[in-house]
Amino acid sequence: MDLWFSEPHTPDVKMSIRVDRQLHSEQSEFQRIDVFECREFGRFLTLDGLMMLTEKDEFIYHEMITHVAMASNPEIKNVLVIGAGDGGTVRELARYDTIEHIDMVEIDERVVEVSKEFLQQTACSLDDPRVNIVYDDGLRFVRRKENCYDLIIVDSTDPFGPGEGLFTSEFYGNCFNALTEKGILVNQHESPYYADDAKAMQRAHKRINEFFDVCRVYQAHIPTYPSGHWLFGFASKAIDPLTADIEKWNSLGLKTRYYNTELHKGCFAIPNYVKDLLNNAD
Repeated sequence: MDLWFSEPHTPDVKMSIRVDRQLHSEQSEFQRIDVFECREFGRFLTLDGLMMLTEKDEFIYHEMITHVAMASNPEIKNVLVIGAGDGGTVRELARYDTIEHIDMVEIDERVVEVSKEFLQQTACSLDDPRVNIVYDDGLRFVRRKENCYDLIIVDSTDPFGPGEGLFTSEFYGNCFNALTEKGILVNQHESPYYADDAKAMQRAHKRINEFFDVCRVYQAHIPTYPSGHWLFGFASKAIDPLTADIEKWNSLGLKTRYYNTELHKGCFAIPNYVKDLLNNAD
């Protein structure tokens, strides 16, 4: 008998993956956590039945949510990561010797523990001595911070359930206050393709735009996310990723599989239908 994991993308569309075996399943205080293994994508993590990552394509997401900002400001030293319990974003940040401290705020401790046990590919740097893991609500945590982070990465789940508060005007305003004068905010920005995802993307963009002088959107292709067309938000008080001296990043000698400085410039060239959605965000 075949075992399949299926995730609905709309009421009329779903993605299905043939599963070889289920490695873990539990209901935590906040959400259902499942880890599966399959031939095509390796191990993959789902939360409340929604795809979070697969071993085969997670590098795209984690490189793009991290290196665009790091190339835009090589002086980043103090970083706040909200969400990201699988450890992939921290793994990419930990590759920079120039980073001095990383606070990772994850609401669900079980996501971290499950990732350490079953997803070592992404969780491999969570024990880095520069990493301080705090189990708290990201909205509550950042509310208490002011002028202390050079970079905030919001690696959250979708805008409902445990991640809902991370898409509000209050949250983005608190992030603005928590950033230094050249601070950068990067967030996963949902997909522009399906209607409900596009509305969530528009709401987030409008709210971020209320606070930051620089507010841009860039894109990547992530095969296992809805439609495969995924957006990220880049907001800053002072740094524009399109005019920053990003060529310095190449001197670091970091080996990446997706990100490069040519792609850095190109990923901000977004399609007209996405431009229209952003311009008409209510």
